[in-house]
Amino acid sequence: MKIYGLKNCDTCRKALKQLPDFSLVDVRAEAVPDAVLQAAHAQFGSKLVNTRSTTWRGLSEEERSEAPLVLLRAHPALMKRPLIERDGELFLGWDKSVQAALGLG
Repeated sequence: MKIYGLKNCDTCRKALKQLPDFSLVDVRAEAVPDAVLQAAHAQFGSKLVNTRSTTWRGLSEEERSEAPLVLLRAHPALMKRPLIERDGELFLGWDKSVQAALGLG
């Protein structure tokens, strides 16, 4: 049971606080395993790329046109956070629907 995100991301810290049995995988320090990244892309598509991030704004138009998986491998901080993996199930973000799906309210 893992939370893929950034250790200094407020949303990831909130998720980790409510999910104490989960471990945080900092995507800058350790890459998201390719199988997990591919499964997340298959499930969430372009929603997996955070186009509101400062990393995204710093990319050139040419870089932005790359395939999402290529972008995420090159710039892990572009991933919408957190990506939560529980028993083979994937959840993206930390809104009320994700919290409810995880049994938190």
